[in-house]
Amino acid sequence: MGTSSPSPVPRLRSVGLRVTALRVAVVELLSGGGHLSAEVVFQRVVQRLPGTSLQAVYNVLAVLVENGIARRVEPAGSPALYELSLGDNHHHLVCRVCRRVVDVPCMVGAEPCLTPGEAHGFSVETAEVTFWGVCSDCA
Repeated sequence: MGTSSPSPVPRLRSVGLRVTALRVAVVELLSGGGHLSAEVVFQRVVQRLPGTSLQAVYNVLAVLVENGIARRVEPAGSPALYELSLGDNHHHLVCRVCRRVVDVPCMVGAEPCLTPGEAHGFSVETAEVTFWGVCSDCA
């Protein structure tokens, strides 16, 4: 959401990941912004790295999410989407018609944005909020 991110190689190394051409390509794609499905990431990566499989892209995305480099966003009724994790705690607006996803700042400004009425012994680390509506293009 506007925060600059380090280049892929230092970012991968900072979490102890081996630097591979596929990992670099996926991080570079995600750093372009937006919310991309694994299929879209695959379609773009295979142009740069022919012979890459869809499963390899899924594996890289899973490793990036597991290591905090990427975030997985799962709007109901849509495929999982991936975005570069910039260390913020933003939320998302989703259009019910065209499924466009837009980042919106944290509702309160500090993590977690929301505190549950009853935590049931959990130590809350983050809150994910999805606002649903109709975008101006579809209205």
